[in-house]
Order: sequence, then structure tokens, then C-alpha cells
Amino acid sequence: MNDLCVVVPAYNESEGLREFHKRLAAVLDQLDLRSTVLYVDDGSRDDTYAVMESLRAADARVSTLKLSRNFGKELALTAGLDHAEGDAVIVIDADLQDPPELIPEFVRYWREGNDIVYGTRSSRAGETGLKKLTAAGFYRVMSRLSATPVPRDTGDYRLLSRRALDGLKQLRERQRFMKGLFTWVGYQQKAVVYDRDPRFAGSSKFNYWRLWNFALEGITSFSTAPLRIATYVGVLTAMLAFVFGLFVFGKALLFGDPVRGYPTLMVVVLFLGGAQLMALGLIGEYLGRLYMEAKQRPLYLVDAHHVAHASEKGSAAPLPLR
Repeated sequence: MNDLCVVVPAYNESEGLREFHKRLAAVLDQLDLRSTVLYVDDGSRDDTYAVMESLRAADARVSTLKLSRNFGKELALTAGLDHAEGDAVIVIDADLQDPPELIPEFVRYWREGNDIVYGTRSSRAGETGLKKLTAAGFYRVMSRLSATPVPRDTGDYRLLSRRALDGLKQLRERQRFMKGLFTWVGYQQKAVVYDRDPRFAGSSKFNYWRLWNFALEGITSFSTAPLRIATYVGVLTAMLAFVFGLFVFGKALLFGDPVRGYPTLMVVVLFLGGAQLMALGLIGEYLGRLYMEAKQRPLYLVDAHHVAHASEKGSAAPLPLR
């Protein structure tokens, strides 16, 4: 019999966590697999971890992992995957936007030979038109810019086989865009299309500013296209400036050079300055990522790790740094 581990990263999700586990447990009860659930608390400010511990006390399949502070979803997800055991791992959010009832279908495709089975959203209930528009635009830009084909309209909800997970665990970069890393490992992958539900409780932790930074992270992690665009803009600007210079020189030879042209001069200076600052900003983004990688800090720190009752031996102690 195979083992399945469900990894659930959460940040301030105490309101809906019990309902999530109720639905998840009902699904796991129907599977012919030995199943465990690993809840990861990403430094929540509410009683999310206390709820996780109560679920662990009530369900022998539940383990909990508490990070020392809020490291962000990508690193919380990394921590969960590092500690996950089993022949296959399911990643799912705790907000019930991704239905746990799809897990049997994921498992079926995995047993058919797929190493990664991911959920692709055909609709996104409960989200504003602007959110849907920006999300669709981001995935389409990523698919065009990245050499690694990131599936469109696909989040973190997916199943990974053990060999896909072992491959993913070798990627220890600090600036992590998990959707791209899931695809980068390759192997046979399968999409499952579903309708995304509205959030069960609470509010999204991603405002538009965080979403913008997340998009920037994804693009700069998996593509050097912005640097090339900056180069092309610089070359085009230089060509236009050269043509304009020839025009000004020829005009002065033919018609003289009266003292005029201040507005034109300011437009040219501001345009060139803006293009240069944009290029420097893009270079700075990539340089900043190199700086973060060079420091070689641990990806995350663990405050507490409590394993499922079935395998628990004595009191749990904090794990060493990773």
C-alpha cells in the first residue's frame, strides 16, 4: 500500500481550518492509501497553530510544523515539502478555494504514471474582475517570457510523486517561485481542470502590492527577458537619438541655428534618463537576487515539529536549521 502526505501551509487561517480538515479527512477516509496531513504554521498572528494542535490531538494522521516567524508562503511550502514523508505528496491551501474532493482524481492520474498532477482553474469564484484580469495577464506573460513553460491559471494545488519531490528538494535557491520550480523538475505532468471556489472564511493575505512583487519574483526568477528588453530599448533609443542628431545638424547647416528648442531638449533628456533608470532598475533586481543567494542564509527556521500520533516518540523538539 502506498503512503500519501498532504501538506497544508497556513497563515492566519484559524477561522476556516476546522472546516477544511473536516472535508479533507472525509476525502482521505475514502482512499485506499495510508494518509497523513502536515499542517505548516507560517508564523500566524492568530490562534492558527492552536487549532492545528487541536486537530492533531483529535486525528492520529495529523502532524504540525511551526516556523519561527512569518517567512512567506513560498518558504512555508518549502518547509512542508522538506518534512513530508510518503510515496506521494499533495500540496493544498487551507482556504477551501481548492476543493479537497479532487484528491482522488489526482491520485488516480498519479497511479497511471504521472509524476506531477496539478489543478488548473477554469473559473475563479469570489474574486474581483481586476484580480482575475491581472492573474490571467501574469500567467500569459510568464508563459511567453520564461524558458520553463509555467502552466496557465495554475496555483500550488498539485500532487508530486516521490521522485519529483526529491528532485524539487535539491533546488535550494532563496528567491523561490514555487510554481516555476514545480514545472522545472520536469517528469510527466497532467492537468486537472476545476472551478475554484470562493474563500470559506477570512480574507486573502495577498494585496495588489504583494501580488505585484510576487509577479516580479516569478518573472526575474525564470527569465532574463527583462534584461534583454532593457538592452533593446537602449539600442532603439540610441538609434532614434542618432537620427534626431543628424536631423538637428542638417537643419542647422541649411537654415541656421536660432536659439530655440528648449522643450525638445528637455523631452530628449527626460526620455533618455527614464530609459537609463529603467535599465538600472532591472539590473538592480537581478543583482539583489544574487546578493540574497550569496549570503546563504537558511531558507527557514523551525520553532516546533510535532509528528502524527502513530509515529510520535516522546516530546517533540525543535529541528536543526535548514
